[in-house]
Amino acid sequence: MDWEQAIEINRTALRRVVEQLFALLELALDGSLRRLPTVLYSEAERLLTPAESALRRLIIIAARGLEVTLGPARPMPKDLVIERTGAGRPSFPLFDARKRFNADEPMQALTSNVPRIHFFETSPLVPQFQQAPSATLATNLDATMLCRRYAALKYALDTLPRQAKRLARWRLRRAKLENPKFTSPLRPGPPPGQRHKPHHEIDHVLRECHGLAFDALREESS
Repeated sequence: MDWEQAIEINRTALRRVVEQLFALLELALDGSLRRLPTVLYSEAERLLTPAESALRRLIIIAARGLEVTLGPARPMPKDLVIERTGAGRPSFPLFDARKRFNADEPMQALTSNVPRIHFFETSPLVPQFQQAPSATLATNLDATMLCRRYAALKYALDTLPRQAKRLARWRLRRAKLENPKFTSPLRPGPPPGQRHKPHHEIDHVLRECHGLAFDALREESS
């Protein structure tokens, strides 16, 4: 297996997806309100989620056999408070979000025996005038978080060797824990954003990167 060639091919494909995302987010990136029409927001998220999953797997491939060392632990100074303004460069998450299965939470009843009583200030026969919401706000969605995810994706793709070292250090720290919750950056089952029937280039890239990442992990464990 030519790992370097596999990394370069999939990295180039991900760059094309980043360009498509930029074309969709260009209006929101320059606007102070950072809002996008619902259709464009859904299309951007449809590209972004599998692209994030594919890049995480590409980082795993790039970190294959990488040797790193951990620096000495430095305790946080007493009474130090870190202000989170959200203006800094967003960090790309190196592992899949885990699925939550909360069996202790009771299921909400679908029906209730309590009678429903409605109170009206005026006669229910006379409809009250309510001003219709703004058509622009009703059809536009806040794209601030979407833009931050895009910025993190683009930066991680541009600094792939650095992200591979981040992952190698993360795995090394996990190996030193007594009872870690999980040691693999990949969650069980299909990756986030994978579709049963691929329709776009990113769907094929995700499938390819997912298989290569498992091959890289198996090669390291053998």
